[in-house]
Amino acid sequence: MDKKIWQEIDEKEPIPENILQRMEELRSHKAEVIEDKYIKRPTQIEGIRRAGVVNTGLLDHIGEVIHDGMSTQEIDDIVDAYTKEHGGICACLNFEGYPKNVCVSINEEVCHGIPARHRKLHDGDIVNVDCTTIVDGYYADASRMFMIGHVSEARRRLVEETKKCLELGMEAAQPWATVGDIGAVIQKYAQSKGYSVVRELGGHGVGIEFHEDPFVSHVGRKNTGMVLVPGMVLTIEPMINIGKPGVVIDPYNDWTIYTEDGKDSAQWEHTILITETGNEILTH
Repeated sequence: MDKKIWQEIDEKEPIPENILQRMEELRSHKAEVIEDKYIKRPTQIEGIRRAGVVNTGLLDHIGEVIHDGMSTQEIDDIVDAYTKEHGGICACLNFEGYPKNVCVSINEEVCHGIPARHRKLHDGDIVNVDCTTIVDGYYADASRMFMIGHVSEARRRLVEETKKCLELGMEAAQPWATVGDIGAVIQKYAQSKGYSVVRELGGHGVGIEFHEDPFVSHVGRKNTGMVLVPGMVLTIEPMINIGKPGVVIDPYNDWTIYTEDGKDSAQWEHTILITETGNEILTH
């Protein structure tokens, strides 16, 4: 966001006094509290909501058209066309050199799968489609799992339990709780079901930029890490593996992340706003 615009918003829409006082009190007790600039103001929240409407609509549309035999490049083409038609920009394209509009990750691909004409979806695959949309300079980020055709019970269960991990993480994301509370509940539930949680990758602040503070780990301990302050906007996006938690990066494209043991992985992602009474989903 342009620095002048940000300064104008900061002057017209300061952080509410009760929230500011609580932040300062926590800082005085050595708690980890986000910088003031990451507390979104009403104008910014509304902008992120608008981006979220387009992003959610895009994932809804993909859910209507995704099918066996489709190439991942076809998904990329759909993302490009839909986003432009609705006044948005695909945030992934050219981000740190990423070559496509969307990430499409299949089976043992944890994330950052690069679309290609030769990469087809097959009956029985589980697929993560991860979209980030910019509208009027504001970012919204979400991903969903899609099950193609006749999926094995093991894959279906992984997809469903990963979504449950996301839901539990959002329940833990309460005002004045901590990032560690999110990770703790996800880790506990995933491991209770026999799964492992990817540690190297996680959620993040979002809204004004693609990736902002804080890093949101999906493992952790309660009452540790960054405090969740009303006005923070962040993603929760657990990556859950059937096998071990280790991951490796593709040595050829330097983007796609795979499970180290070659077993399946699943991920769901929402962008949420921390409010004074709970949280609000901005895109899903």
